[in-house]
Amino acid sequence: MPVRYSKYIKLIHIIGDVAAIAISIGAAFALDSTKEQPSYLISLLCSLLGWFICTVLLGTYHIYRTTTRIRVVVTALKALLLYVVLLEAGLNISGTQFIERHTLVYHYCVLVGLIVLWRISVTTALRIYRREGYNLRKVIIAGHNEMAQELKHFFKAHPEFGYKFLGSFHNNTDTNDRQYIGKISDIEEFVKKNEVDEVYCCPFDLTREETSWLINFADNNLLRVKFLPEPGSYTHQQFKIDFYDILPVLIVRSIPLDDAINQFFKRSFDIVFSLTIITLLLSWLLPVLALLIKLNSKGPVLFKQVRSGLDNKPFYCFKLRTMYVNTRSNSQLAKRGDSRITPIGAFLRKTSLDELPQFFNVLLGQMSIVGPRPHMLKADEEYAMVAEKYKVRHFVKPGITGLSQVRGYRGDTTETYQVRGRIRLDIFYLENWSFYLDLKIIFYTVYNVIKGDKHAF
Repeated sequence: MPVRYSKYIKLIHIIGDVAAIAISIGAAFALDSTKEQPSYLISLLCSLLGWFICTVLLGTYHIYRTTTRIRVVVTALKALLLYVVLLEAGLNISGTQFIERHTLVYHYCVLVGLIVLWRISVTTALRIYRREGYNLRKVIIAGHNEMAQELKHFFKAHPEFGYKFLGSFHNNTDTNDRQYIGKISDIEEFVKKNEVDEVYCCPFDLTREETSWLINFADNNLLRVKFLPEPGSYTHQQFKIDFYDILPVLIVRSIPLDDAINQFFKRSFDIVFSLTIITLLLSWLLPVLALLIKLNSKGPVLFKQVRSGLDNKPFYCFKLRTMYVNTRSNSQLAKRGDSRITPIGAFLRKTSLDELPQFFNVLLGQMSIVGPRPHMLKADEEYAMVAEKYKVRHFVKPGITGLSQVRGYRGDTTETYQVRGRIRLDIFYLENWSFYLDLKIIFYTVYNVIKGDKHAF
């Protein structure tokens, strides 16, 4: 019978969190030793109660082998944020002021440092431990296709996750599979002899009877079965299971920004970042650019265009005018060497300065700093005809910059492959969003502006 260590890993994290809370409260009291403090034990019990309410609500201890360190830390920070909000709300609602404000601040600061350090230390230690060949899970693959090949490569490339790949079973004996062991019918004998922990099944390569037999065999032998999708389907999608009473329902597309905590983080960052740019940069730069635009050509300084936003709802997107006033602005996309672009407009487009007014769209909640770029309505209709799953990008707010822009799909989209490449990256972004990914995109956006982007015109 294979041994499961996940519960011990969770226990290690819990013990570390309890210790971090105890130490942080003690440190806060010590740093504020001149004031009369409440009972340490009462403070500790209240803090522990608040912390475990937060971790249960957010599923903080649902940590798996393949969970990245960034994900582990971000999950802990979400719990810490909710913990602070819960503690502050409790104190304010009860009207209790039995602990000094600065003592609480000391507690929060020390707690954040200790918990983040503990998460990183435990995760790193486990990866080193598994890389050395301990705490391994023996796995096999039933079936042979592109997804199975990718999984084999993953096992080989990431020994730190602790998977020991023993071989594959399938009925296609004509393949060049060097790790082929036998047919599907040979799995039973091999599993019993080698104490296999998990089997990854390619159900589209097996018959219905073979798949049913494998599930029943696994249930009767304490073997975990995990299914791989059909090659080419559900690329980059994260599945989620919801329960309607006892009925399991598979959600095909799980989006991180559907989570209220993630939305709060992203919106808070958008407000702070946009206010900073508007106050420190746009307050003096926009009047200068407005004057240059007015001197260069007749027409308004701002160009407003209806574009598709969150849930495909239209909104007015603001830009600095870069073209001579014309009747084709809402029907014809700009192209390299477009005669409609003014001399100052060419400079603004090349440096992305024409996008600066969109920080006001962000402040109004219509856009985000990072997200899929919004398109004019006519372009939306055209792109939807050539790019599969185009509408998926409207599940999140459009952005001033995005993953597709920093990965070479900025500007010209006259070719079909350019449209499909942009949409593919947009969908990858919304299904794999993280605050860290947003920061990387912002960094590369600024880097490309300074360096010069060959795709800009």
